[in-house]
Amino acid sequence: MKNDREGQAAVLTNADYSKIRTQIRSRKYKLLFDLGWYTGERWGALVKLRVADVYNEDGTPREYINFRARTRKAKPNTKRSSQDPAKRKNRQVPVHPVLKEILLSYKPESDYPWLFPGREGVEPIGLRWADAILRAAVQKAGLSSKGISTHSTRRSFITNLANKGISLAMIKKITGHTDLKVLSAYIEVSDDDVRNAIATL
Repeated sequence: MKNDREGQAAVLTNADYSKIRTQIRSRKYKLLFDLGWYTGERWGALVKLRVADVYNEDGTPREYINFRARTRKAKPNTKRSSQDPAKRKNRQVPVHPVLKEILLSYKPESDYPWLFPGREGVEPIGLRWADAILRAAVQKAGLSSKGISTHSTRRSFITNLANKGISLAMIKKITGHTDLKVLSAYIEVSDDDVRNAIATL
């Protein structure tokens, strides 16, 4: 789905997000999409969220969503050994007000520890299944030609922060990136952005 974008997933507009979300029928998978949009976390970590990472014991949303180190991608240029905790770090993301309202209205399946349990409930859904859900919604929304993938929500999150004037240093802290060069590659710069930048001279 990454069409002619040098391997990069497309950045979603707010309209794209709304169109795709409308095409996801299940509340569970709408929440998965919303979490990607409002936290900028990779979907590989999203599908492995536990209820306790998102909700307090009384069922209210936590102030911060906790992405456990072992579910997150290892630092670049390192051997991804789960034995070395230094290569992965926990990431805690403050809950956006809109996301909080979504979480308040959602009731997790209480019998399972996973926020997105698979059929048997023993394991969470897999990334492939989540990808298939997104692809189907993108197709129904008529956006297949845009080059949208599960990584689009992360790129969109980072690009939106940059467009709002948030510094790279702050974005780096928010996303958990260790390398500014890697982070910079996530930010989409349009022709209009370039023209507007030149116009400020």
